[in-house]
Amino acid sequence: MSEPKREDPPNILDILRKKRNGAELAREEIEHLVRAYTDGEIPDHQVAAWLMAAHVRGLSRAETAYLTTAMLHSGERLDLSFLGVRRVDKHSTGGVGDKTSLVLAPLVAAGGLAVPMISGRGLGHTGGTLDKLEAIPGFRVNLSTAEFKRVVEQCGCAMIGQTAEIAPADRKLYQLRHFTSTIDSPPLICASIMSKKLAEDINALVLDVKTGLGAFMKSEEEAVALSELMVDTAQRTGVRAVALVTDMDQPLGRKIGNALEVEEVLDVLRGGGPSDLVELTMTLAAWMFHLGGRSATVEEGERVARELIASGAALERFRKMVELQSGDAGVVDDPRRMARARFATDIGARASGYVDAMECELIGVASVFVGGGREQESDAVDPAVGIVVHKKTGDAVQEGEALCTVLYNSEEKMERARALLERSFHVQAERPGERHAIVRRTIRSV
Repeated sequence: MSEPKREDPPNILDILRKKRNGAELAREEIEHLVRAYTDGEIPDHQVAAWLMAAHVRGLSRAETAYLTTAMLHSGERLDLSFLGVRRVDKHSTGGVGDKTSLVLAPLVAAGGLAVPMISGRGLGHTGGTLDKLEAIPGFRVNLSTAEFKRVVEQCGCAMIGQTAEIAPADRKLYQLRHFTSTIDSPPLICASIMSKKLAEDINALVLDVKTGLGAFMKSEEEAVALSELMVDTAQRTGVRAVALVTDMDQPLGRKIGNALEVEEVLDVLRGGGPSDLVELTMTLAAWMFHLGGRSATVEEGERVARELIASGAALERFRKMVELQSGDAGVVDDPRRMARARFATDIGARASGYVDAMECELIGVASVFVGGGREQESDAVDPAVGIVVHKKTGDAVQEGEALCTVLYNSEEKMERARALLERSFHVQAERPGERHAIVRRTIRSV
């Protein structure tokens, strides 16, 4: 008996032509594109053409889900079922001073859920979770898959970078997106984020989609569209999800910069911290507990979160995670064990009145300029430097009073940052109107 004839794989030129003309690609076409590119069978220039066509023509929700799962299956998917508890994670699209992940992982783990968190480094004016963690002396973010599983098993949480085995297609495509100026495509953003998150073997995902002057999604309309797309993609792949569209017209909390942000995280874990940071963190934790089945309602989830902070259980879980990932746990009791900047300079108000608005992105860029982030991918990050914000929107200020303090190690870098910061705070004579809430929208799967 003759063997059944194998179907030929889709032709790459047909795939390019189809997407160029705005037609919807089939699952097998997207799967072939991703697999062949990951294996080196298709050259960069053809996939670059497809990325541009996808950016201009868009991808349907079905195509986005096909792309996400194809990227997910390009590498290893963790199996954490042996933990015997539900797994939940959180992802933020990035903002200035956004440090909630460092509170949420140990907090939610202390509440009985597992949080296997794969995070990233700073991107442009936004800070990166891995860079913040590495401000803790010795902290290892590059764990093997086996080490990652061991830490989650012993601690309930672990925070690492993307391993070589997880979604290798994403690493190749992301680099090509950078060179083809297709980074800002919502479907491509969604597939990149979700392929890595789904590889964590999670049951539920809470998404924090930033909008405003300091976010990648400047308009609320753009943020809502991305939120709906990511929630839909999660639902299609069997993961419960909710997206909170949150404000990034001003920095979150008061401290910007890696060691500074770890300090503020420790403040929150001790029951203190700035009110906006605490409010958002508790809301995100509440949803993680609810979707993870730890609480019957979101309101109950917030009560659980606040109790775990008050009891010290969340702080102790953070200490244990630091120890297991080879970090200096003495930082928990004495943040001064982290690197500290040599110099400090205040940026004063040029007039009396009220802070009417803040150029949040410029403040993030100023932190990058003093060394708190990367202007180029190869740049080293200085964990000690950053900005402490003293005045935020609506606050009264006197002429000459400090709007913020810059902590730095280089006078040359400081002067570049100063020029931006002096333009970043807008002061007017009259008190501005009421600000909108930190959480603007909530979008969830059914």
